[in-house]
Amino acid sequence: MHFRIAMIFSDHHLAPYAAQSATSRGRLFIEPTSSSRSEFQRDRDRIIHCSAFRRLEYKTQVFVNHEGDLFRTRLTHSLEVAQIGRSIARNLRLNEDLVEAIALAHDLGHTPFGHAGQDALNACMQPYGGFEHNLQSLRIVDKLEERYAAFDGLNLCFETREGILKHCSVNNAETLGDLGKRFIQKSQPGLEAQLTNLADEIAYNNHDIDDGLRSGLITEKQLLEVDIFARHRAEVEAAYPGLSGRRAISETIRRMINTLITDLIKTSSARIQEHAPQSVDDVRSMGKMIGFSDAQFQEAKVLKHFLHQHLYRHYQVNRMMSKARRIIHELFDALMTEPNLLPPDYQIKAAEDEQKKVLMQARKIADYIAGMTDRYAIREHRRLFSIDEI
Repeated sequence: MHFRIAMIFSDHHLAPYAAQSATSRGRLFIEPTSSSRSEFQRDRDRIIHCSAFRRLEYKTQVFVNHEGDLFRTRLTHSLEVAQIGRSIARNLRLNEDLVEAIALAHDLGHTPFGHAGQDALNACMQPYGGFEHNLQSLRIVDKLEERYAAFDGLNLCFETREGILKHCSVNNAETLGDLGKRFIQKSQPGLEAQLTNLADEIAYNNHDIDDGLRSGLITEKQLLEVDIFARHRAEVEAAYPGLSGRRAISETIRRMINTLITDLIKTSSARIQEHAPQSVDDVRSMGKMIGFSDAQFQEAKVLKHFLHQHLYRHYQVNRMMSKARRIIHELFDALMTEPNLLPPDYQIKAAEDEQKKVLMQARKIADYIAGMTDRYAIREHRRLFSIDEI
């Protein structure tokens, strides 16, 4: 007996300006559609099952992976962005599955050791075209993942790839065809991509507070000088007099996140109503529509400045990041000098000319280093530089 799988997805509830599977710009390689999943659901599933996504578990946000088990990693951060993004998308009648796919993939190209690792690898790659983590995320899903016989990468939909590529230099955009046009023409991506970008900001700002307090690098007393924290901490005290410790911090951060999400939904709804887009193409040709109110934007800006001054530039973080930069630089220099130290898959054996071979080898080394987890980079550095390691 044969059963036909019923279609379990529908875009009928979405706004006309939301991305819809039926009108997607499609994939680089044509594939049969699924009878049980939308195209963006398939993208999400492919991202979750890829090896680069699993490696996010051991890549850091602020603290290097071995510094503690309770600090956030790129993986837990990506899950938090997806949760916040889906909540906002549902309220704005946007495509939740697309938002989730973008959120889960947006950090795939990050190096080990957070922004310090990214800056170090970019410095190493300056003679060879530089390194952009957003472009690396796209490179992973377009080329580097090896899961399918018919094509390289994950063959994701245009809209998912558009959302992954949050930032891109004009020079690199010129090599990306339709995907790079918005960086050249200064147009906007779809609303789902705009939304995920700000969900990312909500997640890392508020959860870095949590990790910063947990680590002891910042204190509640310091944070009380920041309006958005002080106001919500006062709300918690009023509701639960005398509450302190982890519960008080969690209640405060939960309220801060809720305030930012509520403001974003309200402000974005008003902007969408004002612009009145009738399609995704309308969205791309109009001004940015997803955003905070001016007052909330300023509060978030002050919080971000506080975190930069007191957490990201804390001397203990600086010490670890200094070590991280040295690891990246020394790995890159050693591997460029002696490419035969690389695993065979990363060695360029032949090219049309020597200059092209050098450029190709540098990019392969960047792929190798960017794909490392924190602990693997530390271990690889020891293998190359410590006489005691084999």
